[in-house]
Amino acid sequence: MTALPAGMLRHTVTIEPYQGSGAYGPVFGDPATAACLVAETVKQIRDATGTVTVSTAQIYAGPGLDCPVGSRVVLPDGRTTRALTVSAHTAPGLPVPQSTEVYCE
Repeated sequence: MTALPAGMLRHTVTIEPYQGSGAYGPVFGDPATAACLVAETVKQIRDATGTVTVSTAQIYAGPGLDCPVGSRVVLPDGRTTRALTVSAHTAPGLPVPQSTEVYCE
């Protein structure tokens, strides 16, 4: 399998992976940057709980992106958002690229 072509990954985001809930609220891991392609489009989606909600930014990155649902994401324009859904796209045996798709608030 191949990853998304590096030439497509024109943006950089900062992700603080969601690690769970603590005594004082959500707990996040150390921030890390990731090369990706960001599309700031309003889309109606179902979040991880099945609730219909709105995504205002979609991130397309290579396989293995560490961004669990609930992670904090800083977009290229500086806006901080939260990961609503995360999907790993693979196609074993087919000559298509693997990717990770993140829909954000």
